[in-house]
Amino acid sequence: MRKILNEELGRISIDEFKQKEKLNVIIVLDNIRSAHNAGSVFRTADAFAVKAIHCCGITAVPPNRDLLKASLGSQDSIEWKYFSTTLDSISELKKDDYKIIGIEQINKSISLTDFQFDKNEKIALVFGNEVHGLSDEILNELDSAIEIPQFGTKHSFNISVSVGIVLWDYFTKAYKT
Repeated sequence: MRKILNEELGRISIDEFKQKEKLNVIIVLDNIRSAHNAGSVFRTADAFAVKAIHCCGITAVPPNRDLLKASLGSQDSIEWKYFSTTLDSISELKKDDYKIIGIEQINKSISLTDFQFDKNEKIALVFGNEVHGLSDEILNELDSAIEIPQFGTKHSFNISVSVGIVLWDYFTKAYKT
């Protein structure tokens, strides 16, 4: 065994990436405290070729130094937009017929293991603040909610980990051959 060299990975240029077909997914970051977390989400969004990221409220945006450190340049490949409030983002997405799905532990959430994705449906995945999660105001705007199964004592994933888990699940279910 040997590691694959960078030249062997078949990486495409940023221009090629921008022309590439994307997943029907927009990630909405609702008041994320950590610029490192936001940067990591940019990197994961690039890996899965999501359509865009909406950074809302206090969520850091480029050229924030800590975001750039974690994003490793993906801020240049992923389309992103800033909204002063998450409600503004959701309102725009609803006008464009996006299904709004919160990632949150609530009484009406569906386990990720049971949630079915449709690659032809436009969805927005809303991830909340690291401490407070999604506000009641945002919960009232959701079409549905997903809960990631957890079996330890904390029942809490880092937001960047949650994004990776949900996007992987979406990709494996929506693009199952």
